[in-house]
Amino acid sequence: MPDQTGRTIVITGAGSGIGRAAAATLAAKGARVILAVRDQQKGLAAAAAMTGRIEVRPVDLASLASIREFAAALDEQVDVLVNNAGTMTDSLHHTADGFELQFGTNHLGHFALTNLLLDRITRRVVTVSSSAHRSAHIDFDDLQWENRAYKPFGAYGQSKLANLLFTAELQRRLTAAGSSVIAASAHPGWASTGFRITSGNRLLDTVAAVGTPLLAHGPDGGALPTLLAAVGDVPAGSLAGPSRFGGVRGPATAGEPAAHATDPQTAARLWEVSERLTQTRFPLATRSAVPGRANDDSGA
Repeated sequence: MPDQTGRTIVITGAGSGIGRAAAATLAAKGARVILAVRDQQKGLAAAAAMTGRIEVRPVDLASLASIREFAAALDEQVDVLVNNAGTMTDSLHHTADGFELQFGTNHLGHFALTNLLLDRITRRVVTVSSSAHRSAHIDFDDLQWENRAYKPFGAYGQSKLANLLFTAELQRRLTAAGSSVIAASAHPGWASTGFRITSGNRLLDTVAAVGTPLLAHGPDGGALPTLLAAVGDVPAGSLAGPSRFGGVRGPATAGEPAAHATDPQTAARLWEVSERLTQTRFPLATRSAVPGRANDDSGA
């Protein structure tokens, strides 16, 4: 990794797991790293174990009010935003704003945070997804699981697919705005980070619990794709992940998500829905905007 001195990097959920591992590596390389965490005590403990310039700031991705407060307080340039925080649950829960918890935290929270910070971001937006996106789909008729039986892993997969559709549409909008900022994504493979798999299927959860200590790599290995996407040489819109055993573990490499995770019509529709739900919009005007006239993508 090249020297990161002079860069400011914000990482959500950096109090534990791959977020913490990525933050420690970036700080050791000279970056000023802001740990954006819900649990301040956990964040402070993580920061105390790191070397370099570390700050801990509060944000709860399950609360739009908290996200707005965090963004308003961060009135400075940010080189890289890493949307890393995530949650998995075995039963239906909701955010402070009434969204299904996994979709609301993993996607909508980061969608809102990115839009609120984007006019200050200079290099990259990295969003951590999962290989679970490959078998997932977006149910636009029931995003919040109000009219069907709740399937925890189905909801998780939907949120992780949404992360990639968000990345694809964000990159399209950045390109249209003439911005040099890159939107990329990463998935950690099978990582043992304390993030317990709760699919709602007892057999699958048991297999995961037994297999994780034997087959998964640790937080440092799981953080490699995030680090590659954040500061490495990767194409815009790419998905960084482990390169061995079908993407389970090993050195990180840049690849592509499943085709349905970059479908432009689905991505645009999800963006519109997410704008309405979060009341946040893409803040940059496109190059094709007529002088003196508001552009639809600007949020004006």
